[in-house]
Amino acid sequence: MIKLAALFGLLGLAVATGVIVWSGWDQVLQALAQAGWGIVVASLFHVVPMFLCVVGWHALLPGRSAPGWGRSRPGHLFFLYLLWIRAAVNNLMPVARIGGEIVSVRVMMKHGVRKSTAIACTVVEITLSVIGQFFFALIGVGLFVMHVSDQNVTMQLLWGLLLSVPVIGALLLVQRAGVFGLMTKLFTLMFRDKWKNFAGNTARLDQAVHTMYRRRGRVLLCGVMQFASWAAGSGEIWLAMYFLGHPLSLLECVMIEALIQATSSAAFVVPGALGVQEAGFLLFGHLLGLTPEIAAALAVIRRCRDLLLYVPGLVAWQVQEGRWLLRHRQKSLDSR
Repeated sequence: MIKLAALFGLLGLAVATGVIVWSGWDQVLQALAQAGWGIVVASLFHVVPMFLCVVGWHALLPGRSAPGWGRSRPGHLFFLYLLWIRAAVNNLMPVARIGGEIVSVRVMMKHGVRKSTAIACTVVEITLSVIGQFFFALIGVGLFVMHVSDQNVTMQLLWGLLLSVPVIGALLLVQRAGVFGLMTKLFTLMFRDKWKNFAGNTARLDQAVHTMYRRRGRVLLCGVMQFASWAAGSGEIWLAMYFLGHPLSLLECVMIEALIQATSSAAFVVPGALGVQEAGFLLFGHLLGLTPEIAAALAVIRRCRDLLLYVPGLVAWQVQEGRWLLRHRQKSLDSR
């Protein structure tokens, strides 16, 4: 799977490069030069939707007196750190957008959160995030249909939304039936004893998921914050277009962000949606009246955001893993 994702990543990189060259790389560079430090401002704004996501994720956790903590209940800043690392792994590494979740669960466990709580809250948060993204995409497509007269593109977008409905329904049904119990046989064949060592008692994990869904107030809050997180990403588009000298209305920014996020999620096997995201900016930007060089510059700014925010996230994760490894070796030596 990792090799296939890496291959898709290389193909996507070629497509992304081709999009920029086709758009006129010299004109794209001129547009980026005009944006200047605005690229950094637009990139750092991504912390806002990240924090909204964190508020929803953190709301799923049991209180201080509830079972689930090995030492102490972590706060919002710790979960922002978790999301930072998770997004860095998912966007910059060939892990088909799931490796970051595994890393975040491991970090939670290392900081005292029990395995069942860490895995269950991550599964529920991801599910609610997918649902929130669906409703955000629905709004974006609805605005797009009213704004653009290209029936061919709008029909494809509507069909894409319709096809995602049974996928979301299946995701919820599988969790209700006991997702970890159903996954045990499959993952045991794939990973053998590694899966059992990681998951442990799958019945306990399924029970933890069901318990979290019964806290309806917390689930509702998480769902609302996940939707708000997706919607807040439109602010990045607005800022980027402002600094590029081609300001758009907020509704136009919502359309672009919703469609780009939906397109990128559909291409989850491609690391960082390389190529797919760039082609999406070019297509949807053209339909909204953007010139090719401005649409390509907008796509480059989104990549700059990934580099500015997520490369340090990967470094922080590796530094932490290195410390844990050294600590483990030191304990091994001391026990001899």
